[in-house]
Amino acid sequence: MAGLLATESAVISVPELAARALRLELDLTPKPGLVDRANNGSHQDMDHALFLRSIAAITPWFSVFEQAGREHAHKAAGAQLRLLRPAGIACEQAMFTATGGVNTHKGGIFSLGLLCFAAGRLQGQRRPLQAETLCRQVSEICRGLVARELAARPQAVTAGEKQFLEYGLTGARGEAEQGFATVRRAVLPFWHQEQGERRLQHALLRLMAANPDSNLVSRGGIAGLRYVQDYAATLLAAGWDNDALSEMDRALMARRLSPGGSADLLAVAYVLAQLP
Repeated sequence: MAGLLATESAVISVPELAARALRLELDLTPKPGLVDRANNGSHQDMDHALFLRSIAAITPWFSVFEQAGREHAHKAAGAQLRLLRPAGIACEQAMFTATGGVNTHKGGIFSLGLLCFAAGRLQGQRRPLQAETLCRQVSEICRGLVARELAARPQAVTAGEKQFLEYGLTGARGEAEQGFATVRRAVLPFWHQEQGERRLQHALLRLMAANPDSNLVSRGGIAGLRYVQDYAATLLAAGWDNDALSEMDRALMARRLSPGGSADLLAVAYVLAQLP
């Protein structure tokens, strides 16, 4: 684990970083409400072994996303999502095949797939691969996504559409359209305050405190979201250790709350933190 967490001097590809981020996020323990090495969190249909199979199925597609970004680098930013979608759907199908239909990483495929695609687009345009430019590319690619896929829907069908109509929450679409603003504001400036696994746990707590996590709203409503946000903020203010995280884990499991959206953003944070 220590070797994986070390910042490498050699240049590394975004697809490799994305695959590593998923494995680091999975193995991080304790991780309140989420599948880790100790338990299944608030999930009855998922475990560590299932997530490993999912990661193995997803990983080859990150390079496919990057290559697609390179191939279409000189096409308009507004046309990019349409070009990316077939590969994204195929990646999701590979995940569902590996997991027997369980949604382990759909949010991660969306966010990390966009990062890989945007990285390929930057390479194709011979532009520097930096955290800032990568986030800006994702934002440009996703411009208007919330308006098209959430605001313009006359009736809410999916959980995301219902949350947008009821609470104004934009979920993963909004985060991508804003260039992962929550990660850039709540995590990256504080990334080097901790080391090793504690760095990732600290980042996860900061995300849980700031992120309007749609997974929490789906499971516990706005009250569930506020409970987790307040709990994480309290630990950040008062100080925390693994015992405190394990206690939070038990509290979230008792309420069946799983901050899966923040787990997805933790993987995004890891990728961005490795770039200039």
